[in-house]
Amino acid sequence: MDGKIKLQVRDLSKIYEDNGREVVALKDVNLEVKESEFVMIVGPSGCGKTSLINIIGGLDTASSGEVLLDGKAVNRPGADRGMVFQGYSLFPWLSVQKNVEFGLKMKKVPAAERAEHARKYIRLVGLEGFEDALPRQLSGGMKQRVAIARTLANEPEVLLMDEPFGALDAQTRVVMQELLADISRRTGTTILFITHDIDEAVLLGERIYVMSRRPGTVRDAITVDIPGERDHNSLVLPEFLETKKKIMDMLWQESQDAALDK
Repeated sequence: MDGKIKLQVRDLSKIYEDNGREVVALKDVNLEVKESEFVMIVGPSGCGKTSLINIIGGLDTASSGEVLLDGKAVNRPGADRGMVFQGYSLFPWLSVQKNVEFGLKMKKVPAAERAEHARKYIRLVGLEGFEDALPRQLSGGMKQRVAIARTLANEPEVLLMDEPFGALDAQTRVVMQELLADISRRTGTTILFITHDIDEAVLLGERIYVMSRRPGTVRDAITVDIPGERDHNSLVLPEFLETKKKIMDMLWQESQDAALDK
């Protein structure tokens, strides 16, 4: 797809110490995400996916290389990058409405304005009518909807997602995937999404970066070409299955090579 490059990772490496031993988690990672693009990252366990997204989000630092947002280097957390994790990170004592308003309140947005803004995103994630509910009254899928609404309410330049649906049951997970695909279409939000689930990657992604075993680097970048809007019916399309098979073969080879490394 054509378009402005929103996010770039250039020659990024991450090395850390483990009981006096040097471990190379990431090595010379290069990737880019265009404006309004939905990009997935998949890779074998331990390949550094979470380390990578934490560095992009400013929660960790790279040993070398850089992260650029709109061409400017970023190395600390910022409102321009919103993050959604597998854990919902909701304030249990606050209602859905107040949880979604929280970031806006920190920005000192006036009460009436932030309340209306929050309601807009609560409607977007399908939780209208639950504004006064507390997190303990919600299902896992509903809690993740609140977490997504809270992050989107701050209108970040890029939405970073680290296996956000990993703790959900299979049926709820598909529902949330369809919801996120719809939100992406309606808002044009730029999204970078980490997953270990190949079906999820192919269902949601316009492009998929496949990472190698440790030290993690980009093995391939795959453009996903599936006709029509993405939903559960896409899972059985020939184009879906062909792309899934291609990624499965890559990850199988990485797993086999990792076993031989040992």
